[in-house]
Amino acid sequence: MHELSVCQGLISQVEQIARREDAESVTRILLSVGPLSGVEPQLLADAFPIAAAGTVAEHARLDIESQPIRVKCDTCGAETDASANRLLCGSCGDFRTRLVSGDEMLLMSLELERRERA
Repeated sequence: MHELSVCQGLISQVEQIARREDAESVTRILLSVGPLSGVEPQLLADAFPIAAAGTVAEHARLDIESQPIRVKCDTCGAETDASANRLLCGSCGDFRTRLVSGDEMLLMSLELERRERA
């Protein structure tokens, strides 16, 4: 289950941001995950509490948004949705397409609680 190591990397990034922003804790993490990212969202969600234990994100809520698979056709120029095993143009049906989205895992936003300033 490589999702645990993915979560550990995510927590490392979240901790860097929290330190930079002088945050006491992280209350919410929003991720965008595409079906071709190589990450299974449910396994990621299951691994998150283990990776977050003892960190500023220990009590954070992890929200995962699904990203669609989109391709751009080299033939007709259309940008359309596609499925994981059929990266065909939804407009003309051609197979000469380039992946626009669907293979990413992006940290979209964090909600932080800042320290009280004395």
